Amino acid sequence: MRFKGSTIFVTGGAGFIGSAVVRHLLRDTHARVVNIDKLTYAANLDSLPGAQGNPHYAFEQQCICDGAGLRQLFEKYQPDAVMNLAAESHVDRSIDGPGEFIQTNIVGTFTMLQEALRHWRSLTGERRERFRFLHISTDEVFGSLGTDGLFTETSPYAPNSPYSASKASSDHLVRAWRETYELPTLVTNCSNNYGPYHFPEKLIPHMIIKGLSGEKLPVYGDGSNIRDWLFVEDHAKALSLVLERGQPGQTYNVGGRNERTNLHVVETICDLLDDLAPSEAGPHRRLISFVTDRPGHDHRYAIDATKLETELGWRAEENFETGIEKTVRWYLEQKPWWQAILERGYQVKRVGLSK
Repeated sequence: MRFKGSTIFVTGGAGFIGSAVVRHLLRDTHARVVNIDKLTYAANLDSLPGAQGNPHYAFEQQCICDGAGLRQLFEKYQPDAVMNLAAESHVDRSIDGPGEFIQTNIVGTFTMLQEALRHWRSLTGERRERFRFLHISTDEVFGSLGTDGLFTETSPYAPNSPYSASKASSDHLVRAWRETYELPTLVTNCSNNYGPYHFPEKLIPHMIIKGLSGEKLPVYGDGSNIRDWLFVEDHAKALSLVLERGQPGQTYNVGGRNERTNLHVVETICDLLDDLAPSEAGPHRRLISFVTDRPGHDHRYAIDATKLETELGWRAEENFETGIEKTVRWYLEQKPWWQAILERGYQVKRVGLSK
């Protein structure tokens, strides 16, 4: 009976991680979910099959930078919690156009905090005690790791891209609203997510789709950059657990303990495509090409999720091998979902080379 009688705002609920959270809450809990999304280029309501018509679901098209609009939603739905996932998230796009990242990720988070604070102050008794504001962030705020070590909840912030700097700023705002105004906030920092319904600009879906069409598979630099990969459905479950059991004022790192080089990821996708969708032209690895590296490309990220595992009992259910196979199979079986994105005019091409 998790979250029975609770109304949860999920901002960015039509995005990649947000839609996984909405699907999880509707499938596995009794929460009433209000999806608040501006519906920018990467949002897709088709990522929420079955949500429309569900009595526990409502959708509101709303920008998180619009305080007056948000206030109306707080007054209309009287939420018991906010899960703030609305964000611009593509590092390459932040290099080309940082302004949108500053606006959405910093100003938007500030606006959400202000309206959540206004709402929380109007509550009394148990509802006031129960209210939570969970802000979802990234491991990129910590900068780049060397060959050893892991990011922990106490790692210093050292963002290196406009995207990560904007997320670091939003994290600091959330902390400040807790310390200054006592708003019951929590923060999570996650490693790289992957899985179904991932927008085609990100590495894994980008490579799957290009591989299926026999196009070159561009790998930045020499492909040695390392990321810790987290299956998105495992992440969604972690977030609901933090919301349910986490201590206000605390930060929780969410990682998959699946460090892989970018080249290994691409080679694994190639090998899976060889098995599941073989090409008459030969092995998919022949398509790998090395291209100019991303400016300010962090070498390695890796998350220590011990706090989440020991204090809240979370465990990732997928390792990289099981998760990536599920992901490739999903893209093979759900071509209409991503083909519709391409047909709307999205070009699977390189961005982020601005100097």
